[in-house]
Amino acid sequence: MKRWMALVLSAAMALGLCACGGSGTQSAETAEQTEQTEQTQQTEQVQESAETTHGDHSDIETALNLCNMGQEWTYSEDADAWVLSIVTAVTMPEIVDQQGVSVCVPGAYVKGVDTDGDGTADATEGTVSGALVIDYDASVTSTNGQVYTAATAPVILNTGAAGYGSSTNTTAATTYAKEGYVNVSCGNRGKQDTATDSSGNTYYTGDAPSCLVDQKNAARFVKYNILLGNLPGSVDYWVSTGGSGGGAHAVMFAATGNNPDFYDYEIAAGAVGVYQNDDGSYDTCVNIDGEYVAISDGAWGCMAYSAITSLYEADMALAFEYNLNADYSFGSSFQQAMAKHLAAAYMDYINAQNLTLDGQALTIEYDEAKYPETNGYGGSYLDLYLDEFTENLQWYLDNLDYAEGWTWFGTDGSALSDEAVAAMSTADKAAAFIEGRYAKGSSGGMSGGPGGDMGGGPGGDMGGMDGAGGPPSGEMPSGGAPDAASESSESSERSFANSDVAANSSGDTMDVGTPDAGTTQAAGSSTDSANYASYDEMLAAYQADVAAVAAGDAYGKNIVSLYNPLNYIGAEDTENPCWARILMGASEGDMSMFASLNLAIAFENAGVDAELAWQWDGGHVPSEVLGDSFALWVDTMYGEHVDGAQQIEKAAATAQTENGTADSATGTDLSGWVSYDGSVSFSLADAAAYRTAGASKAIPGFDVIDYGQEDYVFGNSTADARHWSEHVLAVLEENAEELSALFNSGT
Repeated sequence: MKRWMALVLSAAMALGLCACGGSGTQSAETAEQTEQTEQTQQTEQVQESAETTHGDHSDIETALNLCNMGQEWTYSEDADAWVLSIVTAVTMPEIVDQQGVSVCVPGAYVKGVDTDGDGTADATEGTVSGALVIDYDASVTSTNGQVYTAATAPVILNTGAAGYGSSTNTTAATTYAKEGYVNVSCGNRGKQDTATDSSGNTYYTGDAPSCLVDQKNAARFVKYNILLGNLPGSVDYWVSTGGSGGGAHAVMFAATGNNPDFYDYEIAAGAVGVYQNDDGSYDTCVNIDGEYVAISDGAWGCMAYSAITSLYEADMALAFEYNLNADYSFGSSFQQAMAKHLAAAYMDYINAQNLTLDGQALTIEYDEAKYPETNGYGGSYLDLYLDEFTENLQWYLDNLDYAEGWTWFGTDGSALSDEAVAAMSTADKAAAFIEGRYAKGSSGGMSGGPGGDMGGGPGGDMGGMDGAGGPPSGEMPSGGAPDAASESSESSERSFANSDVAANSSGDTMDVGTPDAGTTQAAGSSTDSANYASYDEMLAAYQADVAAVAAGDAYGKNIVSLYNPLNYIGAEDTENPCWARILMGASEGDMSMFASLNLAIAFENAGVDAELAWQWDGGHVPSEVLGDSFALWVDTMYGEHVDGAQQIEKAAATAQTENGTADSATGTDLSGWVSYDGSVSFSLADAAAYRTAGASKAIPGFDVIDYGQEDYVFGNSTADARHWSEHVLAVLEENAEELSALFNSGT
């Protein structure tokens, strides 16, 4: 990731940039950091700016300068934080209520609010209009021991867009003030949106990449006002975070940093810091008191929870994962045939990528005799998949000392005494977990997830999987499956407690992208289509839709390609993040684990410090558990990647000394299929059975085609969402004779 902070801070010191019209100076600590971070890229950027003729964009820059926007700030005494009223992030919003931004800043960084323009703080509480007077000498020590200042504070961008839908503007939450972070909340347009033109006609809008573009524009707005001295925070240390569709956008925001493919869309909205020159080239600099400084829409880090991306290969990946379980029962013979053909297509797709990791080629091979338990599939790519599951279960077992308030039970089913619980070793707890002899309390360290203080989220603290033990060899214990219906019912509640992520947005409360009943087929559905009378009719609709998408949008871009982060990670024109963490619930039914695996491989190969976590007891949008937290990861990454920062270590666990109060164990007995002798082991067939036991999405090929809940245009009770997957279309065309005979046959 290119660095701009040295240039920015040196310019700010020279020009006295702080509050609007103010004359404050930055601290000696900031000056020292500026000197330390000056690198070759800074020199190149200065040279480039000197050689570039910049257009006059003062109209946009004046309009989006907070000093000129009638900003209003509200002080929260409980959180010691100032919250900015919602302001527009662009000069030409299409939907005003969805293209705004709000910011929360720690009170320690603020001397007060200048209400009369003289550069001094007049108000230190209440709700007042005016400009912040920033204290660059103040510092905040986070709960993990990291130290930040007004110039070095990480900025957290909350990506809404649940179900790829719209999010209305909301004021930023005070969640991170105690950690020293600046928190940003922005709205975004989404796939269910319509707008009205100047003639009063309603038209559809919200197509990809509008969700992502609105988040990029919000980032440019905040970075611009940091450069002006209107806001505290670092333009370098931005962390994108969100859950589900928001998790997808958190990844895409980090994966597409400052890529020119998105500039036209940003310019169309009237964003600051991205302009088109007369010769068709782009200018990404802003004028800061006569000095031109570049603004990037990229991220330093990413914390994504249940990232529903990439959709490009999602259909094939989901089908492949289902197909790995030789005992999986599909809802119809049509679904089973689709899964078989899509699985074969996924193998071809992966093998064509020529994937490697640490010098090891990653491939899938098909050999029915060699891999009978997984429908003939094996290979190094699947070995990596199994390793990830094994390592993540092992991590869980090794960290059970962080569990708080759990009730532990003996082999006779009775709750253990407090003394017995206090005497339990980590290995004792691991054995009890494998045998399902527990009922969960708090898992410890759960103040993490999108926005922090999540408290679980839908399926985020599932308590393992309710049920008793069962046979080995890849079969899930009877009753042990995560209930797909429970995921659906839970999804109507907030994914996480951070109120700044579109709390009043339908995009945050919808049933993952299905506003009308009848548009979502569950995994157990035996109806292949309620909307097409014949296979030929469905195929024709599919062909027309895919052709329309392939033809390109108003800018000639294929929106499916734009929304595939794998196209951008490590690309020549992309500014990669420094680090990324993707946390998936291992028992969630919303997305194949292969999608996050592919992201992690791509990030690693691009030199990004990537962490992939599959939480064994986690459903869709899981919490951080067992001593981990959002802030711990941000502070740790800051310590590892920023010169002079504190090196952060996870706090030691406090052993449980009192047993919980549950009456009976609710854990799943996994001992019939997981071997444990201090370390865990199980087969690929076992892992596939675990995954498909929580299946909630049906195989594509009918009403909600193309993993349709996350499609780019909504369907309804009588029409499909728009079809766009060339891979599914190829299966439908190449196997038309077989599939048409099975379609809607009821078998």
